[in-house]
Amino acid sequence: MHVCCTSRLCVFGVSVKWTLSCSCRSSTNSGSCGSPASPSNVVVLLSSLLGDITQKGYEKKRAKLLASYIPHFADPSPSPEAPGPSTSSASRHHRAHRSGGARDERYRSDIHTEAVQAALAKHKEEKMALPMPTKRRSAFVQSPIDTCTPPDTSSASEDEGSLRRKAALSAVLAQNLQSPDYWINRSVQSSSTSSSASSTLSHGEPKTQPQPQLQPAISLLADVLAHTRIGKLHSVPPDVTSSTPQERGSRVDLPPAVRGMSRGQSRSSMLDTADGVPVNSRVSTKIQQLLNTLKRPKRPPLSEFFLDDSEEIVEVPQPDPNTPKPEGRQIIPVKGEPLGVVSNWPPALQAALARWGATQAKSPALTALDITGKPLYTLTYGKLWSRSLKLAYTLLNKLGTKTEPVLQPGDRVALVYPNSDPGMFWVAFYGCLLAEVIPVPIEVPLSRQDAGSQQIGFLLGSCGVSLALTSEVCLKGLPKTPNGEIIQFKGWPRMKWVVTDTKYLTKPSKDWQPHIPTANTDTAYIEYKATKEGTVMGVAVSKISMLTHCQALTQACNYCEGETLVNVLDCKKDMGLWHGVLTSVMNRIHTIAVPYAVMKACPMSWVQRVHVHKARVALVKCRDLHWAMMAHKDQRDINLSSIRMLIVADGANPWSVSSCDAFLNVFQSHGLKPEVICPCATSPEALTVAIRRPGARGAPLPARAILSMGGLSHGVIRVNTEDKNSALTVQDVGHIMPGALMCIVKPDGPPQLCKTDEIGEIVINSRAGGTMYYGLPGVTKNTFEVIPVNQAGAPIAEIPFSRTGLLGFVGPGSLVFVVGKIEGLLTVSGRRHNADDLVATALAVEPVKTVYRGRIAVFSVTVFYDERIVIVAEQRPDASEEDSFQWMSRVLQAIDSIHQVGLYCLALVPANTLPKTPLGGIHICETKQNFLEGNLHPCNILMCPHTCVTNMPKPRQKQPVDVGPASMLVGNLVAGKRIAQATGRELGKSSVCTSARCVHCDAPLCSMHQFLSEALQWRAQTDPDHVLYVLLNAKGVAVCTATCAQLHKRAEKITATLMERGGLNTGDNVVLLYPPGIDLIAAFYGCLYAGVIPVTVRPPHPQNLAATLPTVRMIIDVSKAACILTTQPLMRILRSREAAASVNVKTWPTIIDTDDLPRKRPPHIYKPPTAEMLAYLDFSVSTTGMLTGVKMSHAAVSTLCRSIKLQCELYSSRQIAICLDPYCGLGFVLWCLSSVYSGHQSILIPPLELESSLPVWLSTLSQYKIRDTFCSYSVMELCTKGLGTQTEMLKARGLNLSCVRSCVVVAEERPRLALTQSFSKLFKDLGLSPRAVSTAFGSRVNLAIGLQGTAGPDPSTVYVDMKSLRHDRVRLVERGAPQSLPLMESGTILPGVRVIIVNPETRGPLGDSHLGEIWVNSPHSASGYYTIYGEESLQADHFNTRLSFGEPHTLWARTGYLGFIKRTDLLDASGDRHDALFVVGSLDETLELRGLRYHPIDIETSVSRAHRSIAESAVFTWTNLLVVVAELSGSEQEALDLVPLVTNVVLEEHHLIVGVVVIVDPGVIPINSRGEKQRMHLRDSFLADQLDPIYVAYNM
Repeated sequence: MHVCCTSRLCVFGVSVKWTLSCSCRSSTNSGSCGSPASPSNVVVLLSSLLGDITQKGYEKKRAKLLASYIPHFADPSPSPEAPGPSTSSASRHHRAHRSGGARDERYRSDIHTEAVQAALAKHKEEKMALPMPTKRRSAFVQSPIDTCTPPDTSSASEDEGSLRRKAALSAVLAQNLQSPDYWINRSVQSSSTSSSASSTLSHGEPKTQPQPQLQPAISLLADVLAHTRIGKLHSVPPDVTSSTPQERGSRVDLPPAVRGMSRGQSRSSMLDTADGVPVNSRVSTKIQQLLNTLKRPKRPPLSEFFLDDSEEIVEVPQPDPNTPKPEGRQIIPVKGEPLGVVSNWPPALQAALARWGATQAKSPALTALDITGKPLYTLTYGKLWSRSLKLAYTLLNKLGTKTEPVLQPGDRVALVYPNSDPGMFWVAFYGCLLAEVIPVPIEVPLSRQDAGSQQIGFLLGSCGVSLALTSEVCLKGLPKTPNGEIIQFKGWPRMKWVVTDTKYLTKPSKDWQPHIPTANTDTAYIEYKATKEGTVMGVAVSKISMLTHCQALTQACNYCEGETLVNVLDCKKDMGLWHGVLTSVMNRIHTIAVPYAVMKACPMSWVQRVHVHKARVALVKCRDLHWAMMAHKDQRDINLSSIRMLIVADGANPWSVSSCDAFLNVFQSHGLKPEVICPCATSPEALTVAIRRPGARGAPLPARAILSMGGLSHGVIRVNTEDKNSALTVQDVGHIMPGALMCIVKPDGPPQLCKTDEIGEIVINSRAGGTMYYGLPGVTKNTFEVIPVNQAGAPIAEIPFSRTGLLGFVGPGSLVFVVGKIEGLLTVSGRRHNADDLVATALAVEPVKTVYRGRIAVFSVTVFYDERIVIVAEQRPDASEEDSFQWMSRVLQAIDSIHQVGLYCLALVPANTLPKTPLGGIHICETKQNFLEGNLHPCNILMCPHTCVTNMPKPRQKQPVDVGPASMLVGNLVAGKRIAQATGRELGKSSVCTSARCVHCDAPLCSMHQFLSEALQWRAQTDPDHVLYVLLNAKGVAVCTATCAQLHKRAEKITATLMERGGLNTGDNVVLLYPPGIDLIAAFYGCLYAGVIPVTVRPPHPQNLAATLPTVRMIIDVSKAACILTTQPLMRILRSREAAASVNVKTWPTIIDTDDLPRKRPPHIYKPPTAEMLAYLDFSVSTTGMLTGVKMSHAAVSTLCRSIKLQCELYSSRQIAICLDPYCGLGFVLWCLSSVYSGHQSILIPPLELESSLPVWLSTLSQYKIRDTFCSYSVMELCTKGLGTQTEMLKARGLNLSCVRSCVVVAEERPRLALTQSFSKLFKDLGLSPRAVSTAFGSRVNLAIGLQGTAGPDPSTVYVDMKSLRHDRVRLVERGAPQSLPLMESGTILPGVRVIIVNPETRGPLGDSHLGEIWVNSPHSASGYYTIYGEESLQADHFNTRLSFGEPHTLWARTGYLGFIKRTDLLDASGDRHDALFVVGSLDETLELRGLRYHPIDIETSVSRAHRSIAESAVFTWTNLLVVVAELSGSEQEALDLVPLVTNVVLEEHHLIVGVVVIVDPGVIPINSRGEKQRMHLRDSFLADQLDPIYVAYNM
């Protein structure tokens, strides 16, 4: 006895993974992950009872609090019954075994050969104006040629049937390719895919550098898509360019009954008083109080969570009046011939084996072949009986001990044998039957990651298998761990392996006899079956079913004792098992098994075996007919006249007819009789459904049905008379099995009987079928216990039928016709298409030299409320890029013309990369899973969403803006909406703080020092040694400090140097070019003393002068600077040879370095300012890529500093830490101005230092016990990504952030909620309060509008409905609602600031339920733009503009940002309800698509979530197309995986079709100093072809 064990891998892990994948998938579809009462929403701690809680949470807490006081307190919220294995099995698991070779034989049609060849001859190829994808050479993955699978003979010349289909196709192609106008017209007429089918364009080889001809290609596509606007707009396929009004479906709310009663009401009333506290329980006062504070939750309306809002979104196509409808009468159930009674029929299959083993011991049972096709050994009935007996005895008596046997009768055992060793399998199968254990034959796993291995694990788990039988040779071939144990296969339960070779078996003792009971309803064996979703389930066949099935097959096929049968099929399942293992033993037939490996080496082997052995019956698939036909030329002396029955196992496939015809044509001269070809229909659940009986010699052959594919797609049988191109010829599969009863029922919904001219699912009632899915009672009921009903809904009988998964109809003479399988059914827009039909069409497109014939997968994915068809094929290694693209384009056209359905995606992968089934077919479920997960790695891809997504909502038509102000105002009032405006608190008198204790600062002394230059002089006199600034380096060491006196003296020296060397006049502009530090601050105040205007500029990067120096030069030129102040190293850089390569270094203004200032005391120079004089110019590049400089007056600067001082309570004894760039906006104000005004100490950390030492900012906060800190998003992101995993180490070092009261992110954009929340959560362990992090908001016109202060309420977060936001409406929804967007308040509005929300077009104020532009009125707004020519109109529009009504005299500044104001329940410092300002995005950056307003950040968030390898993304529009640029962080072979995923996610979540997907290297998307994306720069680079993309896909 040879037994080996492996380690166990828990099956529960598998189901967990499946559950997660399902939840994610459902969240994609509905936008909501989990119900309102899902565990994620249940807050367990009582400390968190401040907000609303869910009903379930309420009940849970209540029960928990009372549990210890009430004996046997019932659980108030009983969890629903845990789903059994049945639920998990039915869930969508993708990866499963398919039946062997189900996809590697392709059924091609011979339909209309003449038409095809004529069309091919006439076919003219024309260049079409559609761009080919652009690809970098390295992205093209060459397939491993040396690992090519065995000869794909199916690709030879004109094979079995593509002839007719080719002709049909080429006719279509010739007609379609006649002129480019055809494409434009087609796209206007909305015919589906043909406009998306691409071209025969030759763009040459893929490139290594950006190719200049991208530009014409781009403009061509733009032209084509722009032209599609002409014509009948109502029927245009969904296109971003059209603009018809949108009709919205009515919303459906659930009735109250459905919403359910609150669980609290259903409990016993004895325990409850009015306030929900039990009366008769010993509850302490504290618990009583806790319970009373536990507010009953506001129940969110269920519709927010559960109602799928597809009615509102999807454009429902109007029903076509010409759609064919069934017109026949209701079908009558069809009865098979009665099952004959045979007198000497054995009581069980084992009894038959015992009989032949005893009486016909020498009779051959099985002959196995070696790899060359020659007989290897013959197993006689005697040997089969004796070896099976030995195995049965060994299994029952030699495994384990007598008291504790390993196996009991009824246990399940896996049979793991290769197809090439049928003898061992036969012995194992019959040994199990004799031992009364249940065999579960499975495929041999080849590797740990084998396609479908996890699903086989699920099968073994659901059947409770823990023991596997195998042969010694097979065991040696299984993958092992380094110490020699068999590896734990993915998803498998722990297995014990038993080798069944004869030498390891024990001969039974003479008194031992197997128990052979009469066949009963106990399970005999379990056959595996893969579902469409990839789940593998076990169909249990009872002993009586097995015996009856053998009897029915014997009667139908007229088997005789001693016949010879050649079996090419897999003997472990399906027909190969039923005929070749079971029925053959029942009738003492001699079976010759021809394994798949032999067929690959010698395709003629089965024909030779028929010839040599004079076989009477052969059991084959269409693939075997095709292969034999291809190889027959070498064989002249073959004689097939002995065959009385050639059973075609997959004869139910509609495309098998051409294989049978072609085979007959070739071999009729070799004695093959036409009437012996017997197609049959089978199903794992019903076993054999129907089989054609061999006809009498010379009798007419059965007629064929030529059906209209259009009719079939609507489920109706119509004889094709008009369009020969779209006809389907099907052959019958004979009559149903003896003793069976058959009906045709509707495949969807209740099993209602079909009409006679309607296609439906075949259901069978028979004693000879499967009985259940083992271990899965829930799924069993839906399949094996179906009661068909008539049109009135009444059951036709009480007998249960089994679903077969076959689609078909009953023809004349009760002949059964099958047109497809449920698992290959693709339902698109209510029409049904068969995957095999689409494969056949694709393979009929010439030239097929691009792809391998047998390696095509067709499946559908659900995107945007409909199924979308995807075709994946393996590309030949020698196929050129252009050939592939041309073939793909033509396939799109062909499928569109013949099937009238659009393809969503067509992908070509390198050879030998698609997952295979054990018998060589393509593993569809695994391929689909790889496609959806982005693991397919295609080398060519074509997406056609524009033509196949036909359910897009109608574009929104904007209302005219000429509505008068009065009606708008009245409209707002009638609707009960308040005008959206908010005001900060009073600012009071402007002055400089003189006291450490004074906060509101009304000391009489300070009113005279109202300007910053005076404030610094005053501080230098009154408190000279007070340290204002501390500059830290990367190690956290103070490298420079500045007291009030030191800063003042240095500023004076700089003033003197300016006056001496610069020769400047008052009001001249001076550029300050310094690294972040105290020199910059001193230079700034030196300029103020001198009466000149400082302009701070970020210095150029020494390693990247070419990119950064031109910006410096531009600011210097635009500002007309008279002089540059800088350091010696930077001065050398400005005059260096490297700089000369980028700019003209000879024309710099005067450059003064301030490193070596004179030691002597300078003369006192001070030019006092006035309120209107400019203090400085603030230059910055906006997110739209515009360089703008704004003018800040002395009065505005003082007011701004006072406003910040009041908001943040800054005074002399305070310390703040700043980790910001000090060149513009609020960062500059905090770095240079605020300390001098308020007197607090600023600890300065240049953000650049974080690159060499990440923790420096956080350790500074901890070391100096900082309460208030300011940073940028890029700093926060660096810390989150770089330090997130090191919190334990930082904690051990003593880092403590509990001192931080406010951490403000300074930005000019929508708050990045995900980043701030991640930061808070990651550093919570270091003591950081979750309430500390907030954001500030400023813009070009006003540098600081909102800033989270110390006295105001915590920043609030709301969830808004994204669909409403696109219509400029604000509708608050519950957290977790579908299509909800979380937004955080952008800081509390600063003192002295007024904000109002305005319609940017009408310039009228809006209500608080509208999204509009944020306008601001404040004394610290900038004075205007600094421009060379003075664009007064622009200035007046942005800085001094008035409302069209409401307050016509107030002057407002336009921020250029969209937002809204919501009144919250929180109270501000004055005790009033707090008005929160929410910034949504920049007005200039919004995308107007389909009449709706989109914000790039929302689409980018979705895109970045689509695949793990997308590091960053950016979107913009170009000629009404949405362009998505994604940075790829993985390997280049993943580039093309991103294209469908990006397209899917944008379509699902934003209802937009992506026009162009550009995959680029990391770091290509430009980002400014504040960490904001420069999308317009990116757009310009894309159009100028400067991105050097890895791949550019044009979605057609």
